Amino acid sequence: MGSRSPEHEGRRNYGDSSNSGGACRLGGEPRGSHTSRDGDGCLGDGGGDDGSDGDDGNMSLVPPEAPLSTEVVDARKKRKKPRKRKKRTAPLPAKQSSPPRILLSDLFPSGDYPEGEVQSYTRARTVAAEARYDARRRSEDNAFLQNYRKAAEVHRQARRWVQETVKPGQTLLDIAEGIEDSVRALLGHAGLEPGDSLKAGMGFPTGLCLNHQVAHYTPNPGQKDVVLQQQDVMKVDFGVHINGWIVDSAFTMAFDPTYDNLLAAVKDATNTGVKAAGIDVRVCDVSATIQEAMESYEVEIRGKTFPVKPVRNITAHNIEHYRIHGGKSIPFVKNSDQTKMEEGEVFAIETFGTTGRGYLRDDVGIYGYGLNHDSPLAVSLPLASARRLHKKIRENFGTLVFCRRYLDRLGLERYLAGMNCLVSNGIVEPYEPLMDIEGSYSAQFEHTLLLRETHKEVFSRGDDY
Repeated sequence: MGSRSPEHEGRRNYGDSSNSGGACRLGGEPRGSHTSRDGDGCLGDGGGDDGSDGDDGNMSLVPPEAPLSTEVVDARKKRKKPRKRKKRTAPLPAKQSSPPRILLSDLFPSGDYPEGEVQSYTRARTVAAEARYDARRRSEDNAFLQNYRKAAEVHRQARRWVQETVKPGQTLLDIAEGIEDSVRALLGHAGLEPGDSLKAGMGFPTGLCLNHQVAHYTPNPGQKDVVLQQQDVMKVDFGVHINGWIVDSAFTMAFDPTYDNLLAAVKDATNTGVKAAGIDVRVCDVSATIQEAMESYEVEIRGKTFPVKPVRNITAHNIEHYRIHGGKSIPFVKNSDQTKMEEGEVFAIETFGTTGRGYLRDDVGIYGYGLNHDSPLAVSLPLASARRLHKKIRENFGTLVFCRRYLDRLGLERYLAGMNCLVSNGIVEPYEPLMDIEGSYSAQFEHTLLLRETHKEVFSRGDDY
């Protein structure tokens, strides 16, 4: 802007023969020469004022310009118009920030997200291919796969930040909010407008369980801050969803090498379960391999040796659209369940190991809530606050699990009476924290996988676990 283009510079230096009918050139022709041409002439608009040109004191006229040569005219014709400079765009980022705040779509502008780990099946299929047609269509659909692969990449980048930055001395609230802010930033969905959290966001509240707390604890308003300690064993369990397809993955952090064997046992059990999973594989067979792997470990803690026990009353599960628990369960101990895994199904293969009794009971407090998937849209409720809350839940979470922190983010106030009304009427299901005996330690690892026609894809696999 503001500088002259080469085209305008050329006109200034050489004149413009096509402009003879307009303003006169500087200088002009000798006096009287116009009478022999066409009876018309003009005086220039510049010159001296001392009357040095003849007796009448008029301004002197500059001799006429020399006619343009043929070469100059040809050069003008051949001169190309200057090319417009392309606007420079900022280069796309090549690496994620810490904490993760760069949109994942900016890191993967092509829209193709990393494929999960591919594992071949170890058993032949026994059911006719025709019976799996619908399931295969979904599992081979590119939009479905990209939703899951993108969600898995968000999970990997968010958990990498946790593994690199979380240290003893931080509060669980800060850790949970850091994870959830990262997930929302990577997806570009803050979840503050109605329906935004249903497009993409947290699949369920971040679980941060310490030591004998095994599952389903998250910091909520009104609770005393819990500070992570050097001797703690922390389970980190969070989900990422895109269009209702949830990646559920978990890992365990310990800052003292005393617990290394506990973590190794549970990681091995999870990987064994992932390897055993496949089309037509029975639930009981997967469970048996998990138990065998986990019970082959023991851990020594402060001079006492503990066998690593699988937790008996919590299970792995399949995942359905907007439903973290789809109805099929895979225990971590031997059983007689003949239910088979089927093509097109998504499973969260997770295992919990403990040095305690291996049987969980409810801890105090509430982890979160989930709208029952078969609850009616129109319900008759005695409290107006319950009706308003029901509408907010459907608009923002649907059947996704949420917690009180999420309601506070939306600006809701005084909703506990309405929530209790929804729970008592069977509209909303509460989830309590689960614990083993005090003084015990537990660990968790988990992956989400899809059973495809010829192989299984472990979406959440990373170089960390």
